[in-house]
Amino acid sequence: MKSLDRRDLLHVGCSTLFGLTLPRIVSAATNASNGAKPKSVILVLQSGGCPQMDSFDPKPDGPSETKGEFGAIQTKTPGMLFSDQLPHLAKVSDKFAIVRTMAHRDNRHLSATHHALTGVAQVFRGNANEDKELSRLDRPSYGSALEYLRPSVNGLPSQVTAPLPLIEGPLTWPGQHSGFLGPKFDPWIINSDPSTDEFKVDGVQLIDGMTTSRLKNRKGLLEDLNSQKRSLDRLARKQQFTSQQDVAFNLLTSGKLTGACDIHAESDELRDRYGRNKYGQTLLLARRMVENGVPFVQANMGHVQSWDTHVENFPRLKGHLLPGVDQGVSALITDLEERGLIDDVLIVVVGEFGRSPRISTLPNATVPGRDHWAYVYSALFAGGGVRGGQVIGKSDHQGGYPTTTPYSPDDMGATIYNTLGINPHAEIIDHQGRPMRLSEGNVMDVLYTG
Repeated sequence: MKSLDRRDLLHVGCSTLFGLTLPRIVSAATNASNGAKPKSVILVLQSGGCPQMDSFDPKPDGPSETKGEFGAIQTKTPGMLFSDQLPHLAKVSDKFAIVRTMAHRDNRHLSATHHALTGVAQVFRGNANEDKELSRLDRPSYGSALEYLRPSVNGLPSQVTAPLPLIEGPLTWPGQHSGFLGPKFDPWIINSDPSTDEFKVDGVQLIDGMTTSRLKNRKGLLEDLNSQKRSLDRLARKQQFTSQQDVAFNLLTSGKLTGACDIHAESDELRDRYGRNKYGQTLLLARRMVENGVPFVQANMGHVQSWDTHVENFPRLKGHLLPGVDQGVSALITDLEERGLIDDVLIVVVGEFGRSPRISTLPNATVPGRDHWAYVYSALFAGGGVRGGQVIGKSDHQGGYPTTTPYSPDDMGATIYNTLGINPHAEIIDHQGRPMRLSEGNVMDVLYTG
């Protein structure tokens, strides 16, 4: 067990240090509701960026240097074409909407991921990747803001991320915790692969590494530290310090969390339907989470930058990237519908951006790929009242730019908050005590009205 160091101590209760006092939180929560019945959200993240023209926006008549190796197939929806690598989703296209004009202008993985996971562009802190990694200066993730504005009362977290956090080497991708709201509102992480026989709730942790298996010892250490650090009283942090550790302890040791994570309780037939792989079982776990009362689940399709196909674009998409999403997401939609939950859960399948129309080969590489492309990309929206069987927006003949109304991650974020029962323009308080809107985007009403 790691000892509790000074950095841990400084993090505990930092919500109070940043000015997030109880009266402000109560005031924010009172004004946050949009008046609608709250629904749940599953954000299916294609980290690295899914090629729009090789998935939901094929260009079979495009020029040879851009259209790629895959063919196009007719979906169940007349006139809606998909890549031939998505046969399962093609059969249920009447259950979801495809937005083909998602767009922004940030081709950097880290800051674009922040935009996707918070609904707000990251404040510029420099051009280096180290300037853009996870920071307590960032905006909160969707579930973190929800916990701040409408705290969970059912013994479960407001957000769970599965199956692993987005970390590569020394860099942790931004948008994965509560940012300037402080660690009290951080989401919980499933830190293991739900497709393995060994999967269990011991793999649940906070972003700083607190796990179930270490929690009892950590709780004892914290309680001992509380008794010794009387100076915390002078900082007016002791009450919050104690409440945070108790919330964490009760959350991780409750039967509700154990039950929500018990993917082995599902039938073999259903697990097979989702696909016996990390993608499929992560999506099945996400369904268990929302069914048991977790309002927001981030389901990562692979590790960080799995979809970053600068090289071997077509073999990687065909080998496992597209088949896993195709089988898993179609099974998730069907499963939620069969359980009568589809209207209560919004599914969003999206990356931080798309891929370039032009196919290119990097120096020293032999198999071509596609580069970063934020100027137009596609997203799938299903459930939560979304009108299925529609294509929203149109890109140009190469899949390079929108030719109709573009929609930004801000708009996607506003739509997610609205689904969660939160007014997208509700205010939260930043680390300097300033009120800030959750989102400057607009709810994508076209998803519901056609």
